[in-house]
Amino acid sequence: MKTSFYVLSVLAGITMVNVMQAQAAETSSPQQAIPAAAQLCASCHGAQGQGIDIIGPRLAGLSAEYISNQLKLFHANKRQNPIMLAMAATVQGDNIAVIADYFSYQPVDEIQLQFRGDKVAISDPFEAIAFQGDWSRTIPACTSCHGPSAVGGGQFPRLAGQQASYLKTQLLAWQDGTRSGDVDNMMGNIALKLTAAEIDGLSQYFANLK
Repeated sequence: MKTSFYVLSVLAGITMVNVMQAQAAETSSPQQAIPAAAQLCASCHGAQGQGIDIIGPRLAGLSAEYISNQLKLFHANKRQNPIMLAMAATVQGDNIAVIADYFSYQPVDEIQLQFRGDKVAISDPFEAIAFQGDWSRTIPACTSCHGPSAVGGGQFPRLAGQQASYLKTQLLAWQDGTRSGDVDNMMGNIALKLTAAEIDGLSQYFANLK
């Protein structure tokens, strides 16, 4: 199935609204005690959701909507990770929202936003894909959905500052079909068009956006 660019455009517009809300939350969220339901998560993701390299990705900076949805995708076996399948199974009912809300309110460093169109000529090939895409291969700009500087919002995760190893693993999972659940399989279609070098380069590029 081809990616629906109408759907992509609508979702991207929603993301732009959510981005500003996410940026405001980065510096205004008060520190809070970790709830009991989230304490098991902290063993891999850190008490403030900052992530532990290789062990668990950063949850801080992701929206509550996104975190909740990912837990439900693990419940539905649309995401495949042996550890997370077991961990997600322990999170049910109201605790999904408790965990999602807690980690979404954890602070992340504010970064200067770069929007699509800010640069006309981009020499870095990975930055070019991030902000301009490659329409010769029907690859939209990553920031079309993930927002300026890929800070995410709503159902689109923040890529900026995420672990490179995790980003690479997820792009490979989209490629081989072990991850699914997004609208129209957009990420699966996009990931299939990326080369191994592009996956490595994009993962490093977004990880360094801090």
